[in-house]
Amino acid sequence: MRVLLIEDEPDLAAGLANGLRRDGCALDLAADGRSGLHMAQEINYDLIVLDIMLPDLDGWEVLRRLRAVSSPVPVLMLTARDTVPDRVRGLDMGADDYLVKPCDMTEFLARVRALIRRAAGKPSPVLEAGTVRINLATRQVEQEGKPIELTAREFSLLACFALHRGEVVTRTQLYEQLYDAMEDTLSNLIDVHVFNLRRKLGREIILTRRGEGYILP
Repeated sequence: MRVLLIEDEPDLAAGLANGLRRDGCALDLAADGRSGLHMAQEINYDLIVLDIMLPDLDGWEVLRRLRAVSSPVPVLMLTARDTVPDRVRGLDMGADDYLVKPCDMTEFLARVRALIRRAAGKPSPVLEAGTVRINLATRQVEQEGKPIELTAREFSLLACFALHRGEVVTRTQLYEQLYDAMEDTLSNLIDVHVFNLRRKLGREIILTRRGEGYILP
């Protein structure tokens, strides 16, 4: 899943970015509100993590402009402003969650996963596809009750298919979901990961729609 982090504190941004990447997210980072808003308008993110006290445009204005154009992307406000009026203001302006920093990394990541699942219409952390069970919280996969070892990228790809089960997902969409702007990727990398998932889980787990993309039936 692809996340945009808009945060101007370098050390905090680096720590959150590392945690998100370890949790399987592709991560783009903006250090000010104006560039963050531009990125949010140009790229389809699964979630935006938004600070309030930012250079150029503050988080309130970024959020206001996103919701003014009916952007559906979930927004998690992560800020040192901890008063009840600030929380109420953020939620009433259209934020989906509000977390005060400093925060525990495990709680932060759990909220990120929950928001992404809910936005995809999948409130449960456990998704099923035939005999395959995918636990988005623990990042474990089982088939007929037996654990299946996947690489981090294979898991992220399978989770993406599961969150969009029944929908055709194009290669372009998959690249946007799995790789951030700083990563260099080979043109056939998605095909390689799909091949490996089929080898581990069976050929029918992911179907190819020629000229369109892939689908998890």
